[in-house]
Formats: sequence, structure tokens, C-alpha cells
Amino acid sequence: MSKKIRILVVDDEHAMRECLRDWLKEDGYEVGLAANGLEAIAMVKDQSWHVVLLDLKMPGMDGLQVLAELRQLAPDAVVVMMTAYASVDTAVQAMKNGAFDYLVKPFDPDEVELLIKKVVSHQELMLENILLRRRLEEREEFDEIIGQSQPMLNLFETLSRVSPADSTVLITGESGTGKEIVARAIHGNSPRCYYPFITVSCGALPDSLLESELFGHEKGAFTGADQSRKGRIEMANGGTLFLDEIGEISAKTQVDLLRVLQEKKIQRLGSEGEIPIDVRILAATNRDLLKAIGEKRFREDLYYRLNVISIHLPPLRERQEDIPILVEHFIRKFCLEMNREPVKISPEAMRLLTKYHWPGNVRELENVVERALVIGTGTFIAPGDLPFGHGEMREEDLPESIQDMERLHIKRILNKTEWNISQSARRLGIDRQTLYNKLQKYGLSRDD
Repeated sequence: MSKKIRILVVDDEHAMRECLRDWLKEDGYEVGLAANGLEAIAMVKDQSWHVVLLDLKMPGMDGLQVLAELRQLAPDAVVVMMTAYASVDTAVQAMKNGAFDYLVKPFDPDEVELLIKKVVSHQELMLENILLRRRLEEREEFDEIIGQSQPMLNLFETLSRVSPADSTVLITGESGTGKEIVARAIHGNSPRCYYPFITVSCGALPDSLLESELFGHEKGAFTGADQSRKGRIEMANGGTLFLDEIGEISAKTQVDLLRVLQEKKIQRLGSEGEIPIDVRILAATNRDLLKAIGEKRFREDLYYRLNVISIHLPPLRERQEDIPILVEHFIRKFCLEMNREPVKISPEAMRLLTKYHWPGNVRELENVVERALVIGTGTFIAPGDLPFGHGEMREEDLPESIQDMERLHIKRILNKTEWNISQSARRLGIDRQTLYNKLQKYGLSRDD
């Protein structure tokens, strides 16, 4: 670490500055020199310094004044005061004001070396504590994954093993099961957690835009490209790229993405050069990719590159015992956002929630709880506050097929919004493109 430590020496004596520079450079440190307080402050403003060796007695601004400025400008810098024996009391006062230690002139190289090693060790400990605190904060990402059912306990165990690795992960599950939340949890508990987490919704963009979004472009690469732009892969360098709805990408984009996974390089649109990248890729889909491979719509080699580790998220209907704690979680969340007193849910309303099939999964449950809190007026969520609490959807009327259930639910939401696609997509918790795909899949049209 010593070669990365930058030390600023502030002393009005030229010989002292030169002597300290030579000693410190021999030990592998980077060294800057300042002849007075004003020069030191200017250098601190210009770049960061890990350690400042600061003379106490200088013309103009003395060491105590410079120390006060440094505490404001560079609170993380470690300041060591240098003083003559007669001014030790003042040096002690400087330590009370934030200095780390002091050296009494004249001093020898060994004394300086020992103190700098002590400073470096102190900084390493501080950095370790900061990283640990950040890591613990990042681990709170797991708090967003709510559940105590056996499928969720299995998921938590898998996440604890998968997160520290650097392998690609394919997250599968129906819409609304929380695939992006799981991806964020993996990133937040990985060594890459201090670098960017970049999301790309592959199904929301046409192929021509997706290519530019992923790889970026140079100025003039196409009409309207009036300046160069980084792509999402490049933005995620050092961190994690989450490719949502990976099953929607075109054959060409599949080839380009496979090349990224194999060669760890990208090429911006309109550029001849290649840019090396270091990115962990997480992908998610609600499609059956093996079926898509059989239908020649998805590359088998890309599938196996993405599916190094597979995580499947169970639908909410398969973990109904989690519904009560999810409801309580969403009630607390929305009451806090709405700045209102916490409310409870009536047993009748909870019974309706646990019996419902939830084609939209956790996202739909979240929307239902928010709606109930918005339209409800009492201290309890009642059956009448739920969209299916007025007898419009009795349990015996529900279809047995999951696909028929999803078709019925989508049609019901579309009718409620008078076929407003954007509003319906928001209510369903999906994007417009996914809704269009489902309309085509189920043969739904406004004329029905």
C-alpha cells in the first residue's frame, strides 16, 4: 500500500523539505512539497493527500491555522505536526484539534519511517472499517427479499453462496416475482458492490436502440448521434450489468453479447477500436429459454454462457404462507411514504389475499396494498378496499389454468383503464412492451 500513499510536506525551511522528500521517496511514497500554509492549502484543493507533515511555526499562516483549514478541506487526511522542542505544548494542542501525532525536530529517518508506518496502518484500519460498514449496509439489500417459506429459505442460502462469486447468473421466474431485487442483492453482497449496478430492460427497446444502449456509439455513427456516448456495458465497468428480459433480444444482439462474454471487450457503434471491460453479467427472463432454443429463437451457446448459475424465483401462489408478512411489509412501507399512522388488515381481507392466485405475483400484491391504503379511510384494510373484495371475482369463478388466469387478469385491468396501455402496464407492474407481447400471446384486442 505504501506506493499508493501520497505525502505532502509543509515547511518553510528549504533544507528540511528536501531532506524529508529524499527520505520518504526512498521508502516508496509519493511526495509533494509546500513552502507555506497558502501553498499547502492550494495543493490540497488541487488533489488528495493521505498524509500531511505540517510545520507548526511558519511565517504568515502558522501550523494551527493550516490544520483548521485542512480539517475542512480534507477531513480524511492524516496530519502530523513538526515542531521544535520548545513548542511541544502547542503540538499537543494541535492533536486536540485533530492532528494525529507530532515529530520533534531534529528527527532522524528511522523516526520518520516508524511514524509513517503507524499512520499507514491507521489508515488501513480506518479503510477496512469503512468497507466493512458499507458491506453491512449493502447487505440490507437482502431485507427487500421478504419471506420465510421453504422456497425463500432455499433462495437466501443460494444467494449467500452465489453473491461472492463472479460467475454469470440467470434468474428465472414469472413477471413480478422480484428478479431485479434479487439481482441487486447479488451485486450488493459481492466484491463489486462499490462499483455501478446498471440495468437494461431488453424488452422495452427496439433492437436498433438496444444495440446503441448496450455498446454506446461514436459521434456521427448514425443520424442524430451528435456526440459520443458510453453504452450501459461500459458504464458498468468494474461492477454489475443486469440484463432484464434477456429472452427478448434479437439474433444479432445475441451474437454481440456472446462476444462480450467470451472476449471481455466491446466496440462502440461507429468505432474501429475495442474497449476492454470487466463486468459481471446477471440476466433475467420469464420465458422458457430452452423452448426458445428448440425453436431457434435463442442461441444455445449464449444460454450456457449466461446460465453458469441458475436461480429460479417461485411464484407467489407457491409460497402463500409468505403473503401475511409481505402485506405487513408493504403496509409499513406505504404508511411511511404517505406519512400516515400505521393501519392493520382485517382477517377477512387477509383471507381474500391469501386465497387469490396472484398472476402478477409480489408486484401485484404490492400494488393491491398501495391501492387499499389510498382508497381506504379506516384504521383497517377491509375487503371492500381490495379490487376483488366486492364479489366481482369469486374463488369458484377463477380458472384453473395459470395462463387463463393471467389472460383474465390482464383483460380485467385493460377494461378498468379503458384500454390505456401505459396505465394498464403500470397497474400490472410490467412495461409496455411486455404487455404488448402478452396481448399478442393471448389474442386480446379491444374489440373483444
